Amino acid sequence: MGAAMHQIVSFGKTDQGLVRTNNEDVFLAKPEHGFFLVADGMGGAAAGELASQIFMETALELFSGAGSLLDLDLAERVQRTFGSANERIITHTQEVPAHGGMGCTAELMAVSKDRFVLGHMGDSRTYRLTNGNLKQLTQDHSLVQEQVNNGLITPAEATRHPLRNVILRAVGLEAVPAPDLIQDDMAPGDLFLLCSDGLTDLVADAAIQGILQKDADLAKKTDELIELAKAGGGKDNITVVLIEVT
Repeated sequence: MGAAMHQIVSFGKTDQGLVRTNNEDVFLAKPEHGFFLVADGMGGAAAGELASQIFMETALELFSGAGSLLDLDLAERVQRTFGSANERIITHTQEVPAHGGMGCTAELMAVSKDRFVLGHMGDSRTYRLTNGNLKQLTQDHSLVQEQVNNGLITPAEATRHPLRNVILRAVGLEAVPAPDLIQDDMAPGDLFLLCSDGLTDLVADAAIQGILQKDADLAKKTDELIELAKAGGGKDNITVVLIEVT
């Protein structure tokens, strides 16, 4: 017998925010199939929505469809989801040139027994709260993050930078996608947050940590995070998925 499967509870929600006329974010929380995702569409109204939808449908097929790749290990399945969604988006833009430039950011977390594999592209983010400490697991694939890494601007300057929405990597933008893959063990008490930049652009990490530490259920924490982003202006779609290892 291998390690016992950890119990997982999760909750997800997406909100249009206060400014946008449509919602290009999607999320899935499927503990029964061992995967969770957040994707944020880009490339204009119809197209951005479609790109994140394609990513979501691809993940559903690969993790729960009849022909799902359950014999593949988690990392391979995560990788395959990004590759397959990428191909579908590119094929679509070739057939519908008006949708050229469409793509999506994506966080895809797959879990098995006591491990997780996280695939990440773009500026959506994944955090983990362990023993009250919040750690950002992902690094934004953005122009400003690259400038921070190169010491050209400070993290504080990055939050106000006029080009902070320029994304360097996303699903559907390159022939071969290069998601970051992050793998680690998880333990009871861990709380993961997958979110779109509609949350993190407007809510500081310290405030996120404060809400996640509260003694409240996941639905309430999710609502509080979304309300905080709306109180900060709600200028983008806001999507939150919380995953707790019990």
